[in-house]
Parts: sequence; structure tokens; C-alpha cells
Amino acid sequence: MKKFIAALDQGTTSTRCILFNHMGEIVSNDQKEHLQIYPQPGWVEHDPLEIWRNTLKVICGALSQADLVVDDLAGLGITNQRETSVVWSKSTGNPLCNAIVWQDTRTDQICRELGLEGGQDRFRSTTGLPLSTYFSGPKIKWILENIPEANTLADQGDLLFGNIDTWLIWNLTGGVNGGCHVTDVTNASRTMLMDLRTLDWDPDILRVLGIPHQMLPNIHSSSEIYGEAVSLFGGLPISGILGDQQAALFGQTCFDPGDVKNTYGTGCFLLLNSGTKPTISTHGLLTTLGYKIGTQDPVYALEGSVAIAGALIQWLRDNLGIIKTSSEVEELARRVEDNGGVYFVPAFSGLYAPYWQTDARGVIAGLTLFITKSHIARAALEATAFQTKEILEAMEKDTKINLKSLKVDGGMVKNNLLMQFQADLLNVPVIRPQITETTALGAAFAAGLAVGFWKDLNALRDYWKEGQTWTPDMSEGVRQKHFHLWKKAVKRSFNWLDE
Repeated sequence: MKKFIAALDQGTTSTRCILFNHMGEIVSNDQKEHLQIYPQPGWVEHDPLEIWRNTLKVICGALSQADLVVDDLAGLGITNQRETSVVWSKSTGNPLCNAIVWQDTRTDQICRELGLEGGQDRFRSTTGLPLSTYFSGPKIKWILENIPEANTLADQGDLLFGNIDTWLIWNLTGGVNGGCHVTDVTNASRTMLMDLRTLDWDPDILRVLGIPHQMLPNIHSSSEIYGEAVSLFGGLPISGILGDQQAALFGQTCFDPGDVKNTYGTGCFLLLNSGTKPTISTHGLLTTLGYKIGTQDPVYALEGSVAIAGALIQWLRDNLGIIKTSSEVEELARRVEDNGGVYFVPAFSGLYAPYWQTDARGVIAGLTLFITKSHIARAALEATAFQTKEILEAMEKDTKINLKSLKVDGGMVKNNLLMQFQADLLNVPVIRPQITETTALGAAFAAGLAVGFWKDLNALRDYWKEGQTWTPDMSEGVRQKHFHLWKKAVKRSFNWLDE
């Protein structure tokens, strides 16, 4: 029996390949960053060809580090930044333009026009999603309307769309020479084009957005063999696909209704397992697919998305220069006892859940002559915890389930100051697993189930181990005061844009 599973984790800022053994332990890890492209305010792009090249490099790098070859791998699971949209020519394999990233807001006018009939929730009963620049559907519409050759290629049947999972699988399995054009239910549920109940593209929404059905990938489960890689990785089964946040939910073994996790990455993403029937939120959350294992019933989730979390720390580093590396922010923030009355609302590209205010912009409130860069650093960290609390409150209202603990993962969970403040603010324990690379682990789990590397979900539970737990240590009065002032700051970010 082959002893390893590979997980390709294609994220917003980098691409990684991690190899896991049968115990769910990391054997090797290779990673490469890619360029963030900002052509104009509100636009965020990636080069799909750079991401594809980096994919090849990191898979080779992970194998080399462990002194392994492709034949040592039982399968490959892929997890990816969701909503980031690529459109390319089927005959040449060339993208028509850079990938439009999930953070990009260029489709704001398209979303406003779509909302003239039916409002922001026009498609929510079908897709579980509000009209927002966040999702892939409006991005496809923008490309069809603004890239000259797009409609010509679409009419010829030569135009393909995919989120990054689809783009990479198409290339891995042959590209122009018969590459598989597929996605899974979790990624499809982030396009604003898929019916949550049929798990298929909705013809009425496609008609409204003017998107040809033939350019969309076939929708599959999250765990099955979709095809085999060719060339460098010939014969390797590609057997798992999960959008990054659903992968973290799966990697955290949140298999029971009411289980909830938060991933602290570029953005911040909370998912709650809501069972085998979709729950349509009335408190600003998204209804999405959690995962679907083979022919089993789909599992749904409620999601709250924060656009700017770790990206705010990068902004302190790259734009303000008050830290040289992201890891320095905790030390800087610890130089002061509290935030000094400063609250930082990082609505750089609007506010996501639970507000969905695309016209909001970033605000630093409560500044006085007393404030130093340490207070700014602390307020930046605390912003992530405040946004998390708002989403969890909305989840409790939608589900009537009271949070008992929060499982956490992602790059920011190494920050002990943030994790303690999060526990204080929520008044529940915050639990970090031993293996914090849960996004990649979830993709590995999905791939391994499909090829028999692991037997079932119960077997996977044995591989999740608690690493560290933070318990609340804040009085109720202080907690309420903090949250009251945060809410005041949030309101000051609203309606910044006149158009």
C-alpha cells in the first residue's frame, strides 16, 4: 500500500504542496509566493500561468524534500482560494486575462444593476448567496463584457471558466490534450450560479448573467477520482477537491451539525456545519456546501467571511512600514496594555458578513496624541477578533445553537495575543490543533477517502489532536465596552463611497 497523500494548497498569496503520512502527519512541505497585481483601486489580480508554474515546482519540491517519487503517492487533493476566476481558451490553454481575485471589487456596478430587480437577495433562495463582488458569477460576466475576444471564443465553444481548482486540474490532466474540466460542489457553490438543492448550474441565473453553460465545468463531489495527472506526475490520481475554507472545516473534523471552525488567513472565514439540509440565513451569513463525500448526501454549512484579516498585518508591514515582518506584530502590540481606545475597521474593499456593505471603507477611530504604533498594531490584531465575534453572534441567531468552543487554524493562530483576546471576547475556549495546516489536511483527507487510503470519517477523527487551548480571562463589563466601541467604529465606515 502506498504510504503518502499529497495536498496542493493554492492560496491567495502562495501555492504549497504538503505530503502527509497515514497518521495525518506532515512529511514535507514546499511553498512559493506569487505576485499580487493591483492595476487600479479595487482591482486585485493574479497571473494564472505563474500559479500553474508554481504548482509544478512545489509538487516537485515536496517530493524531493522527502526523497519520494510520484509512485509513492496514493492520490492528490486540491484546495484553493475560492471565487478567484480564470477564463481561458480551450484550444490554446491561454488565459484571456489575469485571474480576477475574490477580493476584487470591479463588479460592484454589475451587482448593483442585478439588484435593481429583487434586491441584494435576488438569488439567495437558490444559491444561498447575496449579490456581491465576492463571487465568481459577476466576474465571468465582467470578462464577457470587457475582454474583446471573450464572446467570440464563447460562441465558438472555445471558452472555459474555472476557479483555481478547475484551472489546475485541467492543466494537470492534459490541458489542451483532453484535460478534465471539473470542479466540486464547494467551489461551485461560491460562483452564485449553482442551485444548492440540485447541485447543478441554474439555467435562469446563467441566462440573467449572460453566461454560456458550455464554458462551465462539470460539478462533482469533493472526494472521488476525477482523472489522472499526466507528464511529470503521470498516473497520479487527482481524488479530492475542496474550496479552502471547506477544506479547513473538513480538516478540523467538523463532521457534526453545530461544529464550527475559524481560519485566520488573508481573510477570516468561519464555517458552521449545518447538516444535510441548507439553512438560509436571515442574519447576513452565506449558505454554502460544506463537503460531499462520493455518493453520500451533501453536508451544508453557514459561513461568515471577513475580507481583511492577515492582510491587515501585511498592510502594516508593506504600506506603513511599522513592522518588517508579519511575525513582529505581536511583540509590537504587547508593548502596550490595551488598544488605548483605538478601533481599526479594515473595510478596504467593503465589509463582508454580516453587513455586506460594498460602499464601506477602512476607518481608524479613537485616535488621540497618546496613540503610538503599538496601539495601532494592537487594534489591527483585535479587528480580526471583533469581526469573528460579530459573525458568531449571527450564527447563533440563525441556528439557535450556542457556541461552546471555537476550533481555529491558519497563519494567524500562531499569535498568542490574538488567540487570548479572541477567547476573552467570545467568552468560550479557543482551541488550536496540533496540526494547524488544516486546509491542506482537509484536501488530503478528501483525496485519501476516495482512494481507500483512509476508511471513513470516523477514522479521520482519530488524527485530529488538540494542541493548545486559550480560556477566557476578561470581565463581562470590559467585554461589553470593547464591543460597543467596535460597533460605533464600524458604523463610521458605512456609506463612504457616494457611488
